[in-house]
Amino acid sequence: MSDRKILITSALPYANGPIHLGHLVEYIQTDIWSRFQKQRGNECYYICADDTHGTPIMLKADREGIKPEDLIAQVGKEHLADFIEFGIEFDNYHSTHSEENKHFSSLIYERLRDDGHISSRSITQAYDPVKEMFLPDRFIKGDCPKCNAKDQYGDSCEACGATYSPTELKNAISAISGEKPIEKDSVHYFFKLADFNTMLKEWTTSEGHLQPEVSNKLAEWLENGLQDWDISRDAPYFGFEIPDAPGKYFYVWLDAPVGYMASFKNLCTKTDLDFDEFWAPDSKTELYHFIGKDIIYFHALFWPAMLHGAKFRTPSAVFAHGFLTVNGEKMSKSRGTFIKARTYLDHLDPEYLRYYFAAKLSAGVDDIDLSFEDFTQRVNSDLVGKVVNIASRCSGFIKKRFDGQLSTQCAAPELFQQFTLVSENIAALYEAREYGKAMREIMALADKANQYIDEKKPWLIAKEEGKDQELHEICSMGINLFRLLVAYLKPVLPKLAAESEDFLNIESQPWPTNAQPLVAHEIKAFKALMTRIEEPKIAAIIEESKENLEKIVAPAAKKFDPIADEIEFDDFAKIDLRIAKIVKAEHVKGADKLLQLTVDIGDETRNVFAGIKSAYKPEDLEGKLTVVVANLKPRKMKFGMSEGMVLAAGPGGADLWVLHPDDGAIAGMRVK
Repeated sequence: MSDRKILITSALPYANGPIHLGHLVEYIQTDIWSRFQKQRGNECYYICADDTHGTPIMLKADREGIKPEDLIAQVGKEHLADFIEFGIEFDNYHSTHSEENKHFSSLIYERLRDDGHISSRSITQAYDPVKEMFLPDRFIKGDCPKCNAKDQYGDSCEACGATYSPTELKNAISAISGEKPIEKDSVHYFFKLADFNTMLKEWTTSEGHLQPEVSNKLAEWLENGLQDWDISRDAPYFGFEIPDAPGKYFYVWLDAPVGYMASFKNLCTKTDLDFDEFWAPDSKTELYHFIGKDIIYFHALFWPAMLHGAKFRTPSAVFAHGFLTVNGEKMSKSRGTFIKARTYLDHLDPEYLRYYFAAKLSAGVDDIDLSFEDFTQRVNSDLVGKVVNIASRCSGFIKKRFDGQLSTQCAAPELFQQFTLVSENIAALYEAREYGKAMREIMALADKANQYIDEKKPWLIAKEEGKDQELHEICSMGINLFRLLVAYLKPVLPKLAAESEDFLNIESQPWPTNAQPLVAHEIKAFKALMTRIEEPKIAAIIEESKENLEKIVAPAAKKFDPIADEIEFDDFAKIDLRIAKIVKAEHVKGADKLLQLTVDIGDETRNVFAGIKSAYKPEDLEGKLTVVVANLKPRKMKFGMSEGMVLAAGPGGADLWVLHPDDGAIAGMRVK
């Protein structure tokens, strides 16, 4: 057992609507990391809660004619049901509308107040005279003061991107009553964030706390000076009343992150965990927050300052991720352009999406796209065609010919060792949240396993006399390689892992650092572990979500205009050109023009199909250098997946050149 003690959180989903696929990027990313830590033997807890306070909750409950408490209870059940079906394994799931959260929110406020970090002053706000309530910016609509776009929110314009105050809106109305807002004064309470300027500059630049791009962005905000943060709202408001201010309530963003502490405290009451061990200022445990890049300001400035000022520990790190687009389209909850988690669950295995997101995710904050075509090809090729297919191909022979018993020795110990020697490399990629790279490493192993089986051809050996032992050892080896692949994929595909462990008749697999082959071991009868994604199921998801998905119509093809169709340098700069070493080259069966190349681009190898057969023999290419486009979207071809493009010059036929002239160049070097 490791001596690491880790507490992990995801941002709290807001309790005014259903979970959608955009939400799931974060929960799947976090769950994979949590499961990986546990598989490695670390003491790890993954906690979360519903974010339940604020004006939107209050107004939605009012529209539905129920109490806010009833609304959040129902939504909380729906959220948790969706999470459970997607394999998100929380150690505790709670609510911000809890006694624990009320306690810690008040405690933090009182400690900040007593140390002089809270101030109060009167401010002027928009007020709805019909509903008799102050209006949050998002509940005021009107014409943009910059571009005159209609029906814009009170804080920013979705048409031109301008930001402004609600008082600047033209023809402003309350989004609740439709009445023109009036201005009204009220005393508000503020957290003096600037008091923590020095502390935040140090915390945000300390190595490991934030991703470099996030740290750089925060440096800009800190340089411009930190403003007091308004932490109060006026009644009516669904939330916690501020201890020394009757009629004033904590702004939802104050008690939402406190929900992390509250959920963990709730877990502590159910177990023998020590709350202070994880949250005291001198804690030696690890605390990680996984969040979307849109809430960095709250988690990397407000939250560490609140914790530090209230004499609690600060996070070990805050990990931000990008947004999800679907078939290239922006997802927007406020505009309704999203696919609900429940819609997906009604049609497809959630583990398909877990794998696809893992294959797309990195340690950065870039957006990721759910392309249904790529999604279908990747799942069918990798999971069904490569991984599950190994067990399917080998298990039948083991069951029918050898009574379910694996052979008494490992047929290819060196190959088995190759699979275990990369365990720490794959573990390092999981630890660094480089899931996409980890999936590529694992699929490269799957290719090796399938190559072994293809070369040994057990289906032919099975027809020959006196070859039973050879058949037994080959198929047993295949099963053992499958077992290791499943162990590496376990954080991503927990259901497949559990069903495979049952099929293999083994205990739950730890991380396979010191794995030994299964010999003289009985396995169970194989049952289909995964099936291919069929296009009608994708179509059904799109059909049910079509009211929420804005269709993109591809423009008609047109003749190239050398002036109008010129691209900017920034467009060209997006292309990642690498000098690559051709590790292997071979003919493609059934292809007149293609050669299949395995190229080393520096940090990994790629499979590329190139139409250069007319100019080169495979043996003339191996060991040579070429230039490839490394960030081209993988393309599914009749003969397999092509993961890049080799650049060629010349009129064609025999006059086609792809080799790089500099023998001293390094594979992976970027072409300037």
